[in-house]
Amino acid sequence: MVFLKNLLNITKALADENRIRILLLLKDQELCVCQILEVFDLAPSTVSKHLSILYQAGLIDSRKCGRWVYYRLAGAESPREITDALAWVTASAEDDPQAKADREQLSKIICLPPEELCKLQAAR
Repeated sequence: MVFLKNLLNITKALADENRIRILLLLKDQELCVCQILEVFDLAPSTVSKHLSILYQAGLIDSRKCGRWVYYRLAGAESPREITDALAWVTASAEDDPQAKADREQLSKIICLPPEELCKLQAAR
């Protein structure tokens, strides 16, 4: 029964384009919330909700470092249904044009320290 509940949470979390885009951004690196926000044209509360759904499904992990929260894909020690789902999503959507555009935008953002990025976002 636990497996089915986990599977339902995972499939619900994957049923949104923005959440899949977030997973693809996290494929190769840990990112601060402000870095994720900068890629998406969404309200901070919306991105926060997406991150919360992914976290509750076990697809991502987080850590707090000072004022910043960093997210990464769940690790290899996660249950098989999670590692299988992450492998499937990242392999299936990696060549998607939107995913490529997101990675290009992130490459411009990643060089800015989170402190500077947060100040820029607050000024908008």
